[in-house]
Amino acid sequence: MKTISRALVVGTLVLAACHPAAARITRIVIDETIPMPVPAGKAPPLIAYEQVAGRAFGEMDPKHPANAIIQDIKLAKDADGKVRYIASFVIYKPVDMAKASGMLWHDVPNRGRVFAYAPQEQAFGDIMLASAWQGDNAGQTAVRDKATASGMQFLQVPVAKDVTGKVLGRIVNRSGPNSQPLLVQTNPVPYKPASLDTKKAKLTSRAGETQSGKVIAEVTIAANEWAWARCDAANPFPGTPDPTHICLKNGFDANRLYQVVFTAVDPYVLGIGFAAWRDVGAFFKKSLADDNGTSNPIARAVTHSITRGISQSGNYLRGWLHLGFNQAEDGGMVHDGMWPIIAGRRIALNFRWAQPDGVLELYQAGSEGPQWWLPHPDKVRGLRAAGILDRCTKSNTCPKIIEHFGSAEVWALKLTPEWVGTDAKQDLPLPDNVRRYYIASTNHNGGVGGFDTSLPGVGLPKTGATCPGNNFGTAVLPANPVSQRETTNALRVHFRNWVMKGTPPPPSRYPTLAKGELADANKVAIGFPTLPGLRPTVPEPDFIMPVHDYDWGPRFNALDGSGIVSNAPPRIRKSLKMLAPKVDADGNEVGGVPVPLLDAPLGTYLGWNVTAGGFHKDQICNYVGGMIPLARTAEERKTANDPRPSLQERYGSHEGYVAAVKKATERSLAEGFLLPEDAAALITAADKSAVLR
Repeated sequence: MKTISRALVVGTLVLAACHPAAARITRIVIDETIPMPVPAGKAPPLIAYEQVAGRAFGEMDPKHPANAIIQDIKLAKDADGKVRYIASFVIYKPVDMAKASGMLWHDVPNRGRVFAYAPQEQAFGDIMLASAWQGDNAGQTAVRDKATASGMQFLQVPVAKDVTGKVLGRIVNRSGPNSQPLLVQTNPVPYKPASLDTKKAKLTSRAGETQSGKVIAEVTIAANEWAWARCDAANPFPGTPDPTHICLKNGFDANRLYQVVFTAVDPYVLGIGFAAWRDVGAFFKKSLADDNGTSNPIARAVTHSITRGISQSGNYLRGWLHLGFNQAEDGGMVHDGMWPIIAGRRIALNFRWAQPDGVLELYQAGSEGPQWWLPHPDKVRGLRAAGILDRCTKSNTCPKIIEHFGSAEVWALKLTPEWVGTDAKQDLPLPDNVRRYYIASTNHNGGVGGFDTSLPGVGLPKTGATCPGNNFGTAVLPANPVSQRETTNALRVHFRNWVMKGTPPPPSRYPTLAKGELADANKVAIGFPTLPGLRPTVPEPDFIMPVHDYDWGPRFNALDGSGIVSNAPPRIRKSLKMLAPKVDADGNEVGGVPVPLLDAPLGTYLGWNVTAGGFHKDQICNYVGGMIPLARTAEERKTANDPRPSLQERYGSHEGYVAAVKKATERSLAEGFLLPEDAAALITAADKSAVLR
């Protein structure tokens, strides 16, 4: 079987080189090849690696069925009828390709950023490819002249010519006489007004918004009271004309939100990012060389591939698969595995005027249509039965899938409809090719790890965490330190073995209705205790960030998240019912995979936090988690009116705590969610910690 498999791979490579498909990479340019740096204080790895950075030049036939689903693609054609793009990439590969394992990880950059390559993968001899998909040419994704190994990844796509439409932008928590930029998350809004005449736009200000979408004290700012301009104290209103900034005659109030709707022209055809990423992956996996004879630097070295993305990038993968892009134009499957990490929705990309940097704050798209894998009716929103795997099932190109999440995705990134549908009445089934793991009570992508990081006066910060998002604010509680790193390390090994050897990973583990582990997302229903440092009613019913059923306009296709958005801002038809995991007496969530710091807790670890001030005061602090440490002694606990047993009451001594950590690692090891080397490191760290010393 091994000989037959290798022959098939070589045959595929030859065919790919001799018979290029209609959508293909026609040329690659290698801009930089450098040794992979060794982190300070680390020994050189057993396998020497290098980084290869470059650009891929691609072309597509917009009439091909695999490409026709891309919104506005026919409006972006060159004179010969083809659509062209340029995508940067970086490859991490062994210098001696004879040491390559055969595994390719195709990573999705996050807002242009490439996540650090895992040392474990370098030890295996795996190859990593990261290539651009986000073509909005804004901020970190701005198009550059050439690629560098340490730089951001960029995608150059054409625009839909002579197209106009309404765009929404927001300014949050800004104050003073200076002008302010329009941001989505941390990058600029990628569209500019067609006219700097403020009479052709509408600027409003709000004193507040509830999570359910209720607007508080909104007023319209007169056209002569603001300008598209840069201004400051030395250059006051109306300032210097600039389509990327707004200048207010009377300055900005930090306690109010400002929202502008304007007419823009020539939108980027951002859905090309789905096809470009598909074609770059297929080229480096299968092709020998480009049309000019430039060799693929990893040709003949890839036998299996897994694609993965974290947060926004994982949402991208879910949308990419849903629209059928794991099917190459030759009909074959691009990637064997897919790993969307801390990502429970689909990217807002393939519609006109998309803003893919959004993180699902109010009026941001991304939860439309099915977020679940198998077909299921969406009666709440009036959509027919559908699922993310519909297209790949039809084409027989569905990969093996692992998805894992933490608590922040439940509370701020609108995860639970994926588990229970929009009516929240039943657990939705998982197909055989999907594994789902929940890392309970964790921050978005986990915290810094360790044990002293939970101890006041030792490693726990005295100040509240920074709320992520568009200038969202600062939190009441310090950031949650519970790490996802060790669990991710174990899942990586399981995934490689599943794809390369057919060895199934552990059964899925996440909270379900059937086990009584999910409830309405509020304090009473989930059983959250009253704890020091928090108001006694939190989390209230309107605390969680819900999925909104938006009216984006009659030409928007909610099932696919495609089409044309014409309502800015959209009308909210309803907010969907949101569930959350129940908690134990400490306030830590139940129903997840075993994690040593949760099995031997030093406090209450939250996937949510509370905003301390500004426009979002007292609301959820977007998607950062918090932490409330346990008291050291029973006396301290009673003084603080803390219902949770103290560290001494639980563990007795430092040695007792180390024993509890050791027992917790044994459980995680036995159930397959911890590697032996990580277990040993955790026990050593617990022994060296300041817990009960």
